[in-house]
Amino acid sequence: MSDNPQVRDVLAYLEAREAELGERAGQLRVSIEDLTARLGELDAETENLRITRKTLLNIPAPEPADDPPRPEAPDHPAYQQILAAFTDTGHPMRARDLCEALDLPILPKNTEGIRSKLKRLVTRGILTEPEPGLFAQPRT
Repeated sequence: MSDNPQVRDVLAYLEAREAELGERAGQLRVSIEDLTARLGELDAETENLRITRKTLLNIPAPEPADDPPRPEAPDHPAYQQILAAFTDTGHPMRARDLCEALDLPILPKNTEGIRSKLKRLVTRGILTEPEPGLFAQPRT
């Protein structure tokens, strides 16, 4: 070192300043590493969101639940006549009422035959039975 006190003071100042700047540079490097890691995490999460959006947009739309396929009535003309009678009256009926609407004699064999046909239509989902023995068209 120099014997000159002024030069020694300047050199000491330079050393102190160099150490201070080195320490600050080290702190900034640590901060940069931390920020780089956090930036990587944010980029990864952003990419996951893009993939999720793309996946959701590629899912086909579900079939509308409001329009279930309408069940078909049996081809026999008696079923067509029963359904026509329900359409004409527009209100729930019993097997006996339906016999009258179809101009059938009120006999046990006729009412039981009509009742079994009505039960079959209920089983197929074409008619409903809101209470025992009372049959109606489903509300749409």
